[in-house]
Amino acid sequence: MFLALLGAGAVQGSILWWAKHHRVHHRYTDTSKDPYSVHKGLFFAHFGWMVFKQTPKDRGRTDISDLTEDAIVIWQHKNYLGLMTMFYLVFPTFVCGYCWHDWVGGFVYGGIVRAFLAQQATFCVNSLAHWLGEQPFDDRKSPRDHALTALVTNGEGYHNFHHEFPSDYRCGIDWWQYDPTKWSIYIWDRVGLAHSLKRFRFNEVRKGRFQQLEKRIEKLRPSIDWGKPIHELPVVSWDTFVDKCKNGESLTVIAGIVYDVAGFIKEHPGGEALISSGVGKDATAVFHGGVYLHSNAASNLLDTMRVSVLHGGCEIEVLKHNRMD
Repeated sequence: MFLALLGAGAVQGSILWWAKHHRVHHRYTDTSKDPYSVHKGLFFAHFGWMVFKQTPKDRGRTDISDLTEDAIVIWQHKNYLGLMTMFYLVFPTFVCGYCWHDWVGGFVYGGIVRAFLAQQATFCVNSLAHWLGEQPFDDRKSPRDHALTALVTNGEGYHNFHHEFPSDYRCGIDWWQYDPTKWSIYIWDRVGLAHSLKRFRFNEVRKGRFQQLEKRIEKLRPSIDWGKPIHELPVVSWDTFVDKCKNGESLTVIAGIVYDVAGFIKEHPGGEALISSGVGKDATAVFHGGVYLHSNAASNLLDTMRVSVLHGGCEIEVLKHNRMD
């Protein structure tokens, strides 16, 4: 009842009207039946959907039977205009006038300005939260997460999570994310004013994050030089390898792969002498801890220098298995 009365004072429609549109929005997100689709423009999603008439065929449908069976919801819906007037203008005007003798201030700032700012914050959920930020759980639809939007909307800025896991009472699931609505609901649950709070399975939340990270990695992968794939390298004999080194090529063998280190000799952090000592030889033990256990960065850099596979080298069988996989 408390939320129904104050909700009427927000001048955003009755619970029944608001929840119906919100459920339709979730069911038809980003489609023509989305009542405030951001694909129709940022202004339309923010406020235009309330101004411009939409054709009946574009009105999505959803189930609100649970709301029509709620006595408080129906009572507020039937008496919405009276309740809105009372808590939008009369109540704040009376409080400010009676307590501080500022009737005009209560009417203007406690009523009109307050409702205007609250509406703009709510409208940002439909516009800004579908336009600004990242998509850590799913990028197939427009909802996004951003701290600025969360600040403006009292937590709804973590909108990608909200759309991906709509049954969860939270929007900002991490402790550091600004979501006072979540905290309020949690406190109400602790004191018995709310119940049956739903949390989506943590494993599925982590899975969504992981899948999005995989997508980002796959987008980044083609832009990285990983060196020529091993299965595309020519196979050479040990004698051929030795002959090439005698003819002036700076080649070395590590784990059955032949590398051309000519362009790196002068850049070698360990000095030219050390790396030059491995030219024409099998430097597997030296590279993998015999002299120095090289870093992952060194291994990655080495991959860009591979030029051939040594016939009979230890990598041949591994190569076959990798190609079969």
